[in-house]
Amino acid sequence: MLLSLWWWCAEGLCRRWLPAIPGGVLGMVLLLLALQYRLLPIAWVEHGANYLLAEMLLFFIPAVVAVVKFSALFEQAGLRIAAVIVLSTACVMLVTAFAVDRCDRFLRFRRIRMHRHGEALCSR
Repeated sequence: MLLSLWWWCAEGLCRRWLPAIPGGVLGMVLLLLALQYRLLPIAWVEHGANYLLAEMLLFFIPAVVAVVKFSALFEQAGLRIAAVIVLSTACVMLVTAFAVDRCDRFLRFRRIRMHRHGEALCSR
């Protein structure tokens, strides 16, 4: 219920002030920030998230129906479609790995800088 309310509010914000950003994306960013800064207890979100993960198979049913319904298309262009799927998945994985690596480097640099700054204050 809370996740749906969160999404609905983010969707309203996007429609009103940020039409270029999808409401689901803004909602996830706001939810991440609220959890990160402990404005929202994890226990409030955990039950809904576990339910969605348990029912994740339902999200793939439309894709399976499309494969069955358009089997002639897949017989004609199946190899090209598979190539696009594989390449796009690889691109997403590479961009995600790059982003995680950059964030990790930034956090390590920040920790080292804070540690050095703390030593400099203590030696005075």
